[in-house]
Amino acid sequence: MKFSKYFWPVVGLVTICFSIWLLLGEVRGLSIDEIGESLDRISATQWMLAFMSTLVAYAALAGYDRIALQNLGRSVGWLFITVTSFTAYALSHNVGASVFSGAVVRYRAYTSKGLTGSEVGGLVAICSFTFALGTILLMGLVLVLKPGIAERFVDVMPVKASTTTGIILLALVGLYVLGSLLHLKPLKIRSFQLAYPRPELVAQQLVIGPLELIGAAGIIYFVLPEAGNPGFIVVLGIFLISFSAALISHAPGGLGVLELLFVTGLPDMDHADVIAALLVFRLFYLIVPFAMALIVIVLFERSQLGRHAPPPG
Repeated sequence: MKFSKYFWPVVGLVTICFSIWLLLGEVRGLSIDEIGESLDRISATQWMLAFMSTLVAYAALAGYDRIALQNLGRSVGWLFITVTSFTAYALSHNVGASVFSGAVVRYRAYTSKGLTGSEVGGLVAICSFTFALGTILLMGLVLVLKPGIAERFVDVMPVKASTTTGIILLALVGLYVLGSLLHLKPLKIRSFQLAYPRPELVAQQLVIGPLELIGAAGIIYFVLPEAGNPGFIVVLGIFLISFSAALISHAPGGLGVLELLFVTGLPDMDHADVIAALLVFRLFYLIVPFAMALIVIVLFERSQLGRHAPPPG
């Protein structure tokens, strides 16, 4: 029990240290002043586009929860869903071990609306799958359009991919859609049951999942300069690989992992510009939402405490 409690935090810490060590080797000679100058060169229009991309990403994340609730046959107000989803993802993106940290927030929130623990577990599973589905779909498209993107990471990751890999990923998505159309039976694991989404919900997953990832990648893309910029498709592909690696590493906020893979994946761009873009991403996608989520949690717990407090005698 103690081993499982400390294992992933230790893995995350080791990953952060190793990634930062590799990153320092990539950006040696880079000064804080150079990063500051890169931030100064970001125009007001770029800041606004990055902010709008953040809104798109978090609006789509709320769609994850809405799809899951529809699949469970549960009705919850859209404002409650939006606030709960925002809080869960803002916390999990920063804390790490996203499935577990996000599940705690959702459990506290949705059980107050009458959902059972098993239903919340099913909701978390569907949300996670929607993210995975969006990642597979977009990565498949990126590999078909830009099959050489994996070659950008040969120095730090043993990644091999090609057009064929992209086609296989798209085929997996196609099989999932076909399974929904054929109305396959629910997936059962002991007492846990996950109903196969209806075709109309699968259609929503195929839109919402990619939209969230496109919005998140857009934050970085819009604040990168034109010099050496390989275009949105490549930036999106690098984001998909780096963000997925960050989640797998359990490093809080993907610290070090995102920076290392982006600097490695954009060799033709000034390192200071890349780091500056990632700082903007962390500000909009991680830091500000995290601060707002903490306020929401305090207010929610305070309201719950007031609801269960005995009446004054």
